[in-house]
Amino acid sequence: MFNNTEIAFQGKSNNDLKRAYWLFRIISSKNAVRIGNFFLVISLKLRLPIKWLIKATVFKQFCGGESINKCDKTIETLTKFNIGTILDYSVEGKSDGSSSENAVNEIKKTITRASKDKAIPFAVFKASGLGSLELLEKANQGDSLKQQEKINLQEFYNRIHDICEFAFHNDVCIFIDAEETWIQDKIDDWTLELIKKFNKEKAIVFNTLQMYRTDRLEYLYKMHQFARNNEVIYGIKLVRGAYMEKERERALLLNHPSPIHKNKQDTDDDFNTAIKYIFENNKSFSLCVGSHNENSNQILVDLMEKEKIKASDSSFYFSQLLGMSDHISYNLAHLGYNVSKYVPYGPINKVMPYLLRRVEENTSVSGQTGRELALITEEKKRRRELKQA
Repeated sequence: MFNNTEIAFQGKSNNDLKRAYWLFRIISSKNAVRIGNFFLVISLKLRLPIKWLIKATVFKQFCGGESINKCDKTIETLTKFNIGTILDYSVEGKSDGSSSENAVNEIKKTITRASKDKAIPFAVFKASGLGSLELLEKANQGDSLKQQEKINLQEFYNRIHDICEFAFHNDVCIFIDAEETWIQDKIDDWTLELIKKFNKEKAIVFNTLQMYRTDRLEYLYKMHQFARNNEVIYGIKLVRGAYMEKERERALLLNHPSPIHKNKQDTDDDFNTAIKYIFENNKSFSLCVGSHNENSNQILVDLMEKEKIKASDSSFYFSQLLGMSDHISYNLAHLGYNVSKYVPYGPINKVMPYLLRRVEENTSVSGQTGRELALITEEKKRRRELKQA
């Protein structure tokens, strides 16, 4: 069902396809990515005039704009093809209070926009951008905190609570993105408090489970029991994971067992098992499958078809990143399924860490770039032949 390139790229002009083709050609080479990333970082630090180049290439491919309003065109294009938008403020947070408060205000702006626009079904934020990472790690490890640290940690939580409460009052569902294992437990604990408070009638707050972790299936089973015991709907976004190399390097450095599966197959197995488990117990869950894997998306589609659940059922959502896996997003949306794209935004120089991760992710995920290139090539050929006919 994901091979129809006419549907997959119906929102792309010929120029869009050309840009995507050459971009994926370049990032298919790890050496080219390393050199390019180094050049971009140095150029920005030296304030060389290259923003126009970034904006016309990698930024245009993976970001919606430099502000919420400048994402309008992207939102309109996605809406035209029945794909929702998740506005993701992708500026890296700092530890100072003013930066955290600015992030809270910006996230609230995305919630306000979502409350007024049916084309935006979710809001999202990273908890790590709302306070001190050092303090969060210390709390995560259960270390004793000084009085001022306790106050700062409470303020950290208050910011997260403030965002989720704002989402609740505006009836906007919100994802709390997953983080590294050394800060995730504390975020999980906070998220449980918020789910218990705000998810009585429907899933407002969604936790994110990274299924490359060896312990996430067991955690999922515990969350099912939590949902039943507290009579809440547990909002859950499933992803494979975004910090594999960092996790393994840290575990090796500290001489700890790696928290990450040894191979991709084990991750895939846990991811797909989680989909099936959540589906079988869907009265306790609301699910978003955040995946660029065709098989995983197909599994949920097959389960829904088998049980005659409508494609538009609000308990089930599919999501991919802007600029990636359009063959999944557009074909699912064409069949009436709930689909959304993560649409990152922010000033170019401030979203560079996000953009660099996206580029590196494409080189590290086996087959991802090759699949993108093959589909783009096929669509270019189809359009060329159609023009000649």
